[in-house]
Amino acid sequence: MSQHAAAPSTGFSAKTVVVIVAATVLLTGASVWFVSSYLFPRAFRPVELSTREAQVLDDKLERVGVVVDRGSRQALQEPLQPEAYRESETSREIAFTERELNALLRRNTNLAERLAIDLTDNLASAKLLLPMDPDFPFVGGKTLRIDAGLELMFEEARPVVILRGVSVMGVPVPNAWLGNLKNVDLVREFGGERGFWSAFAAGVELIHVSDGELKVKLRE
Repeated sequence: MSQHAAAPSTGFSAKTVVVIVAATVLLTGASVWFVSSYLFPRAFRPVELSTREAQVLDDKLERVGVVVDRGSRQALQEPLQPEAYRESETSREIAFTERELNALLRRNTNLAERLAIDLTDNLASAKLLLPMDPDFPFVGGKTLRIDAGLELMFEEARPVVILRGVSVMGVPVPNAWLGNLKNVDLVREFGGERGFWSAFAAGVELIHVSDGELKVKLRE
């Protein structure tokens, strides 16, 4: 019998090495995703409507009084024709799809690559890329990604508007920093006072958000 005990092995087994390598790959991938998505997020891809979709959007805009350039400058230069004022029930109804709202950002603002709107049942969500001033502490010169959700519906003969939350770089902003307005019905909370929310509620007869569409009907 040997008087010297065998020294314990200090090397890693093949299984342990595989686990370590796999974990390293996963952590590296997660780090790259976090940096690319939040510290250096890419610009959003602007929505491009088909010819038919663009025509439908132009018709909706003209119904609410927006002059649309359909490529014919001559038509825009023709004098307006006098006609008697009239109101119709359908003229108070406004409906836009999610694609149309995002396309309007591209048409009329420079936000198409920095703001994206999403519509699901009773919820309007937005993603915003916000460039920071170079002198701003900690995040100066970087672009912050901000996500927000707003619940929209119509109950008890009045609109309901509830802030579901705001996140910055994927981190939810504390309710206290939002003025304790998270999950608060803004119309019920402030509609009793004379101001924006009171006037807003008085002028809306119906508001409905479904998957990919926003409908609003105004009162007389």
